[in-house]
Amino acid sequence: MPLTGIEIFKLLPKTNCKECGEPTCLAFAMKLAAGKAELTACPYVSEEARAKLSEAAAPPIMPVAIGVGDRALKVGGETVMFRHEKRFENQPGFALLISDSMDDSEIDSRLERFKLQYERIGLILRPDLIAVKGDSGDKAKFEALASKVKQNSDGGIILMSTNPDILAAGLKVCADRKPLLYAATEESWEQVADLAKANSCPLAVKAPSVEKLAELTTKLADAGVKEMVIDSGSRSLRQAFEDQIIIRSAALAKKFRPLGFPTIVFPCEMTDDPMKEAVIASIFVAKYGSIIVLSDFQGEGLFPLLVERLNIYTDPQRPLATKEGIYEIGEPDENSPVLITSNFSLTYFIVSGEIENSRIPSYLLVKDTEGLSVMTAWAAGKFVSDAIAPFVKKCGIEDMVKHRKLIIPGYAAAESGGLEEDCAPWEILVGPRDGAHIPAYLKSWKP
Repeated sequence: MPLTGIEIFKLLPKTNCKECGEPTCLAFAMKLAAGKAELTACPYVSEEARAKLSEAAAPPIMPVAIGVGDRALKVGGETVMFRHEKRFENQPGFALLISDSMDDSEIDSRLERFKLQYERIGLILRPDLIAVKGDSGDKAKFEALASKVKQNSDGGIILMSTNPDILAAGLKVCADRKPLLYAATEESWEQVADLAKANSCPLAVKAPSVEKLAELTTKLADAGVKEMVIDSGSRSLRQAFEDQIIIRSAALAKKFRPLGFPTIVFPCEMTDDPMKEAVIASIFVAKYGSIIVLSDFQGEGLFPLLVERLNIYTDPQRPLATKEGIYEIGEPDENSPVLITSNFSLTYFIVSGEIENSRIPSYLLVKDTEGLSVMTAWAAGKFVSDAIAPFVKKCGIEDMVKHRKLIIPGYAAAESGGLEEDCAPWEILVGPRDGAHIPAYLKSWKP
């Protein structure tokens, strides 16, 4: 049984140091018991207490790592049902399905599409996994495909077969990449569990219902398997959606450990329509798929899913921010206008979009304001002369333009006088308050 908040409190140092972010040790203990805090946040807990608190400190949904190095995907570790309660911890992974029954040209084209990636607000958005499926029943073909995927991609790998011998063949060539083995079933769980333990790989567990799933994960946990991903076996949208809710609520609200694992879902098996598949996948990004397997990747379906994932798995207490720096819009030269704004992502997109609409090539300086909008950052003292002037002088814009004219947002007009002094010899021009007026303003630009 998990420890209660009072039982946890008795094991804490009781210093009320506030370094964990909570006002008292008792408040921290209550959050720890509710699965809304991590034991590592307490810097003074003893090793003896840490060992006793391991069960209470473990998140209700166990974290699982797939792959190695920079491209390793971590899923699970979730502590809340709804994003606004705290945040979602680890974003789901998108997997591309490749079968050993496909011809070489199709396999090559899919491996090429796995390389699709997009840049948004300074972040690289890309898929995560390749699911290698053994449809042929031929161990040699499966092994060859697993080897080819390993050699031609840096993403995580899922080895998929109902035959443990075929999974073992795939492991011969890619065990060092720590693939996810899919799947242990009621018939094969002992053999697949032995493979997972011998190769230190995470294991997917599949059963025909949530109830059978809980029975199977209990057996596997008793056998020493710790890293598991679960599949309730549902392939209709409604039932799969209901299963996701049941699994998450049982793990979080009831602290039911047999279902406290990340999930894998298969939109690729729910429809033959690629766009409908993308819509189904979007549902599981929000509710609560940890690995989402797609039949193929196409830009028009993949990009919206990557952006949705980015938005949902952003901490709601930390605004989405653009990287500080100089952004070239169009093909600016030494006579192009120079504007400055905050790094709140929505502000950046609005301002950069209006500059593009003006068709006046420009430099846009983005100042780090911890993700706050211009007006909020100005009120908080993060977009003021003392902060802006050093950034302008150090960012390198002075080497890129001949003139010394800086356009500041209208909402920061009060800083113009201070900037004239702190940014000398720069001339400070006050731009419009509303982004929609930027194109008309830039039409009158003169260096």
